[in-house]
Amino acid sequence: MMMMMTETMTSEMQACIEACMDCHKMCMETMTYCMSKGGKQMDKSMMTMMTMMRDCAEMCMMCMNMMMGGSEFMGRTCMLCAEMCDRCAMACEMMSDDSKMMECAAACRKCAESCRSMHMMPA
Repeated sequence: MMMMMTETMTSEMQACIEACMDCHKMCMETMTYCMSKGGKQMDKSMMTMMTMMRDCAEMCMMCMNMMMGGSEFMGRTCMLCAEMCDRCAMACEMMSDDSKMMECAAACRKCAESCRSMHMMPA
């Protein structure tokens, strides 16, 4: 994996990359968890939620890559990532009685917050 020069990597960026990594991991784990619960429980809303988790995980990965590559599109990518993480968190929070879903929601919220703070920074 190409890593940009460390001196240009701010602590905010490092924190954001970590938040994206955590969120990606949580979304993937939660998708696996949902599939294992699956069966006849796999209704339309669960399918929608899993699609959202997959999209969120993909976006987090792309966001990490953009930051590590020092892309000029990093800011906009972070904003879209924040938006997708928020949506995913909201979906997970609808299943508030499930601790795994709430754990995923928390990781998404943290990532969204971190990505939003990145957007404020000059490229």
